[in-house]
Amino acid sequence: PGSGKTLLARSFISILPNLTEDEAIEVSKIYSVTGLLPAGSSLITTRPYRSPHHTTSHVGLIGGGAHPKPGEISLAHRGVLFMDEFPEYSRQSLEALRQPLEDGFITVSRASGTSRFPAKFILVAACNPCPCGNFGSNVKCLCSANQVISYQKRISGPMMDRIDLHVFCSQIPADKLTSLELGEPSKAIRERVQKARNIQQKRYQNLKITSNGELSAAQIKLFCLIDEESTQLLRRAVVSMNLSGRGFHRILKVARTIADLWGEENISSKHISEALQFRQREN
Repeated sequence: PGSGKTLLARSFISILPNLTEDEAIEVSKIYSVTGLLPAGSSLITTRPYRSPHHTTSHVGLIGGGAHPKPGEISLAHRGVLFMDEFPEYSRQSLEALRQPLEDGFITVSRASGTSRFPAKFILVAACNPCPCGNFGSNVKCLCSANQVISYQKRISGPMMDRIDLHVFCSQIPADKLTSLELGEPSKAIRERVQKARNIQQKRYQNLKITSNGELSAAQIKLFCLIDEESTQLLRRAVVSMNLSGRGFHRILKVARTIADLWGEENISSKHISEALQFRQREN
């Protein structure tokens, strides 16, 4: 608690690359259908950022209703969906996220028919390690072992497997809180991200995708080639970390992105190692 998880999530949108013309049209169509297009504007040119409260209904989050309409995950299309206090959302809502995170769309079936809404969003989820929030920190945890386990199990294994980067936020030291030194500005980070995205758009210009995250299993074999050293490293990781096929492919896509951020054409073992670190969960 208080380590800056929410602040990081809110700042995340400021380092994302610019919307392409096609992406802007996609987003604008969704907001036009829902009546949320800003007055006097016919085109949304900035990436959406949605932060629904954990009390948001299943329909409000996923979409649907008597006359199906897009939910928060579709309003976050091509942008960010921030879910704070992740375990506090209903189990039904959390499990319903699995399809759109995998496929990039959500299908809502009703007696009147079936609707399919786009939902290619970046999920940013924040949670504490236990109900009191202090498990694993320097502050005494007030929760029992059963409470900690029960709280963490609210997020299923298959759901966690679909989250590429697992980052543990530790307590902020007093010297950093009182320091006047500023960190790297978002603008500088965004320039690096935009360069990496430009590399990806050029790489996939003959395909119907714009980023590494959209690669299929077959496309991964074409664009995420690795050397023997990296292969052996991944083989050991699959066994020691009990990685699923999905986790294996997601590590390759993250490693491809890390290499792009460094402006390097080939994926090496250092990129694989960094991607693997993001799959480690601290207890």
